[in-house]
Amino acid sequence: MSGQQWSRQDDRAAGVDGPEREWETIRRVLTEAGDTWAVVGLSNNTGRAAYGVAQVLRRFGKRVVPVHPKAETVAGEAGYPRLADIPFPVDVVDVFVNSSLAGAVADQAVAVGAKAVWFQLGVVDREAYARTRAAGLDMVMDRCPAIEIPRLG
Repeated sequence: MSGQQWSRQDDRAAGVDGPEREWETIRRVLTEAGDTWAVVGLSNNTGRAAYGVAQVLRRFGKRVVPVHPKAETVAGEAGYPRLADIPFPVDVVDVFVNSSLAGAVADQAVAVGAKAVWFQLGVVDREAYARTRAAGLDMVMDRCPAIEIPRLG
């Protein structure tokens, strides 16, 4: 959200899930949506948050597919420049891009048939959230799976 302050209190009016339903969505995406995660913004830069989160996802049993303009191979998994270039089904699209770019990525996730979209901490686009949910996908926004996975117990 460029230039706007976002808070969870504003979410009900925007159609964003409340805390109980949000946790159910988080749990469902992590445990039931599938094991192939495309991580948009993932490269071999070990100093970036995407790299660390990808490691956590792999330890949790997820196949992590890098999506980055450089299309780098990361941890032995071939990278692709765009979601549309991935030649196999993707279950979840994890988004590590600026909020101003995230809506387009969510739309691409819908187009490739993903089951869920996950916007990382600090990535907020309520309109994209509404579009993604209206298309029938699960959506998590402004959360990190590396933080949420331990909460599963």
